[in-house]
Parts: sequence; C-alpha cells; structure tokens
Amino acid sequence: MNLLFAQDEAIVNASTEVVDAVQAQPTGTGWSFWLMIIAMIAIMYFFMWRPESKRRKQMQSFRDGLKKGDKIITAGGIYGVIKEVQATSVLVEVDSNVTLRIDKNMIVGDPAQGVQQQ
Repeated sequence: MNLLFAQDEAIVNASTEVVDAVQAQPTGTGWSFWLMIIAMIAIMYFFMWRPESKRRKQMQSFRDGLKKGDKIITAGGIYGVIKEVQATSVLVEVDSNVTLRIDKNMIVGDPAQGVQQQ
C-alpha cells in the first residue's frame, strides 16, 4: 500500500512542478503578437492583394481599349470580332450575320495577343 501511495505522491509532485514551471514563465509584453499580426498583413498584401489589383487594372485597361475589329474571347468561351463599342457593352460578330451584344466585363481576352484573365 505504501508503494501505491508513494507513486501517487510522486505523480502529484511532478504535476505540481510542471504547473509551477508553466506559471513561472514570463508572458511577454504583447509586442510579439502585434509583430506577428503586422507580418501577416504584409504577407497578404504582397502575395494576394497587390497582384490581384495589378491584374484587375490590366484587365480594365484592356477592356477600355477595345475598338472595332478587335478579336475577343468572352467568359463563356465565345470567340468573335467586335463590330460596335458602347459604354458598357459591345456588339460582337461570332459568325456571318450572327451578332451578340455582350457586357464589357464578360470579355476576358484577346486570342491574337495572348491577353487573358487568369
């Protein structure tokens, strides 16, 4: 019986020492937390937000520069030639005597130049 009591006492002492060791460690001033948050925001900016912003500006300048006669690809995969450009839409000829009115935001690329939305 003494052997069991001695083992239980040893376990209690060991767990008490672990708890004391954890409580004795300094908790820090919080600077490391804020440094980590700032680093995460910087990483997200340089690897996600900035490239997406550049891609969006490139596509907007491509769409703003569309003119009659340009070959295009739509988001639905339709190839065609622009016949008329308006403020928010374009008239696209997809075959002889077949024209479609398409929103400018649905134009994703130019097959001749290789400019396509990723």
